[in-house]
Amino acid sequence: MTTISERGAELRRLHVAPELLQVVNVWDAISARAVAALPETRALATASHSIAASLGYEDGENIPLAEMLDMVRRIVEATDLPVSADLEAGYGNAGDTIRRAIGVGAVGANLEDQMKPFDDAVRAVREAVAAAEAEGVPFALNARTDAFLRDTLPDAEQKTEEAIRRGRAFLDEGATCVFVPGKLDEATVQRLVGGLGERRLSVIAVPGSLSPARLAELGVARVSYGPWTQRVALTSLQLLATELYAGGALPEGTRVLN
Repeated sequence: MTTISERGAELRRLHVAPELLQVVNVWDAISARAVAALPETRALATASHSIAASLGYEDGENIPLAEMLDMVRRIVEATDLPVSADLEAGYGNAGDTIRRAIGVGAVGANLEDQMKPFDDAVRAVREAVAAAEAEGVPFALNARTDAFLRDTLPDAEQKTEEAIRRGRAFLDEGATCVFVPGKLDEATVQRLVGGLGERRLSVIAVPGSLSPARLAELGVARVSYGPWTQRVALTSLQLLATELYAGGALPEGTRVLN
């Protein structure tokens, strides 16, 4: 197995490499193994929403941190690939949460600002970066701003401006890249890349989003899929159950991945 420092250095490299980093989000050990087995997979990222749902919790730090980190540990132990953990807003103490995530093997993290006051959001990023540095592990902090997810700003123009303002501050504090989730059109992605720099923007893909190929052309660093990977899996399960109840059979070609 590679060391945690080697995995951390690789994750940092993947964020600045010329190729777009695609991370297909996972939520437990078996989903991690299934995705990690593909030769195209270079790193894994957890989805906090999906982990919470799999354990019966609502999204939004309702799952106890210890349970979240235990699942991150299981995912880390299921693969030799670098793992980035979705740690929501840091559970009230961004620095300590990052330290504990590194303790279970994570070498990257999402940290969301929830559109808290600007200084508070910047302070959380500063504390997260300092915690990783104190642990002596190369760490990829994907600092997230929720400018497009919350109704604190009236229009897309102001959301974009605020995302850039916060993102620049996060980068100045040592974040690896800036995560701006939302269904972003091409013009908005271009503006964000222009404001933050090439290979500094991380986005989420949702139904109807720009293709990975176009995101790469626009200079995006990373694309993830959040809870949508679990939703696709659950949709397939529910459709299968409907088919079986109607007298159908298990589909041919099913892979034995567990």
